[in-house]
Amino acid sequence: MKVADLRAKSADELKQMLLDLRKESFNMRFQQASGQFENTARVRQVRRDIARIKTLLGNEKGATAA
Repeated sequence: MKVADLRAKSADELKQMLLDLRKESFNMRFQQASGQFENTARVRQVRRDIARIKTLLGNEKGATAA
């Protein structure tokens, strides 16, 4: 997911995406523990997408406070 695409979204959309990615991460951990997980690269991708969204939400929060 590109940062430019994320910046075009509203804060509510970003929060919903964050919730969805966290659920996906949770489900992937269960699949990995049970040996059913195949796409290990997706774990890294989801973690980085979560970090990107949290960074953008933090920047918006800081910009409104200033």
